[in-house]
Amino acid sequence: MIPDVSKALLWLEKHYTILEGIQRGLERETLRILPDGTLSKTPFPTEIGRALTHPWITTDFAESMLEFITPVNTNIDYMLTFLRDLHRYANVNINNELMWPLSMPCFVAKEADIILAQYGSSNEGLFKTLYREGLKNRYGAMMQTISGVHYNFSLPMAFWQARDGIKNAEEGADIISEGYLRITRNYYRFGWVIPYLFGASPSVCGSFIKDPEKLKEFNKQTNGSCYLPYATSLRLSDIGYTNNAQKQLGITFNKLDTYVEGIRKATHTKSTEFSQLGIKVDGKYRQINDNILQIENEFYAPIRPKRVPKKDETPSAALLRGGIEYIEVRSLDINPFSPIGITEEQIRFVDLFLIWCALAPAPEMSSEELQCSKVNWNRVIMEGRKPGQIISMGCESYQQPLAKVGHDLFSDLLRVADVLDHNDPQKRYRKVCERLDTMFDNPELTLSARTLQAISDMGTSTFGLALAKQYKQQLNAEPLQVLTESDFAYQKNQSIAKQQLKEQNQTVTFDEYIKQMEQ
Repeated sequence: MIPDVSKALLWLEKHYTILEGIQRGLERETLRILPDGTLSKTPFPTEIGRALTHPWITTDFAESMLEFITPVNTNIDYMLTFLRDLHRYANVNINNELMWPLSMPCFVAKEADIILAQYGSSNEGLFKTLYREGLKNRYGAMMQTISGVHYNFSLPMAFWQARDGIKNAEEGADIISEGYLRITRNYYRFGWVIPYLFGASPSVCGSFIKDPEKLKEFNKQTNGSCYLPYATSLRLSDIGYTNNAQKQLGITFNKLDTYVEGIRKATHTKSTEFSQLGIKVDGKYRQINDNILQIENEFYAPIRPKRVPKKDETPSAALLRGGIEYIEVRSLDINPFSPIGITEEQIRFVDLFLIWCALAPAPEMSSEELQCSKVNWNRVIMEGRKPGQIISMGCESYQQPLAKVGHDLFSDLLRVADVLDHNDPQKRYRKVCERLDTMFDNPELTLSARTLQAISDMGTSTFGLALAKQYKQQLNAEPLQVLTESDFAYQKNQSIAKQQLKEQNQTVTFDEYIKQMEQ
């Protein structure tokens, strides 16, 4: 079941310094709520700055949906402290509001209560809001308020130089891209381990389940929550944010050019379903266009190959220009037991797993096999903690108990951990491995089991509000550690000036701007 990685591990153990300098970044989403638990309707706090142009604190889908972004860094402790400083600062500047600590929202009585993120009067800002208008009309606003953590990861150049003999990133762009696509394919095959260990959305509010037949499958709580007894991450399920139209795209991760071609095709292919919405009706835009994807970022995936784009460059153009620079892991639920939604343990595990994915053989995957791989994901998402749960390979051609596959994987991960720990007297990666490995025999230790237990004891709303209030007090009592008030004041003023400049430098109408963006 688990591919033979023994030769690659031996090679890694001989080259133990090549993993020094892994680059990482985090993005954490959370909803601003009032003390009674209802969704905030106030604008993005002016004391923080402008969401359009602030590099660290912005909004995602809704005006009440904060997104915290850390710069790229090689030090895990620094990155997490930076993220915590962003939370500390925002916590003060949202006044009496709280940050909802769960992935799945609650207390959203009706979709009309959800105000789309606003970015000012520049064409760029209006375009971002229109994109969200399209998402709302296509999939519903409620689904877009589901929150997660995205983890950006890139291997050091020394890894590629030792493994493939390349001189630098420019000359080795094709080889590095192939390496990241290898990681992506292995992530599709084995990444279900992440929701198994760290899924934290085993329940949802009943309003999320539109299909009455689907609703019958759920256990109900008196407070209106619906749960599945062995679920791990309903956020990643079909009742979370998925795009049914995308399932027919056949996008694969074998070659960079074919991946980009598939994405671009989706942004230029009309959707029968979305065409029925109309684009501009009675003088008001409902979506950017009626294609399967309005823009490339609408493509839903648990992991994405990425490169930082230049000004006015699309994500796919950036990839074709310079190759894959890093990958974005998108399957992490908000960890409700952390004030910042993620822990050091989770970061270290994902590091280990992605390195293993880079080492393990990764045969090319057809679109059919890609769909088959999602069977394992769905098993784990919907009933991962079920006793005797199995994992299959290929299209159900071979099966093994999930616990056995997990233990086999961790025997490899322990060796990767020892390489990463070669200069660490605390052996932190090894400790992570040893602790998490026990969860395959003791699923009650997983995040989803702990979350479900708390929700069963207290109810979703009481549990979430209690944590939100606890974290409010906790963060308020903590001083900034790596950032200063001056740093935040500078970024605030810079963001205001940058947005004003964008609004003053308009050269075309919004209609013309949309046409330009479509070309």
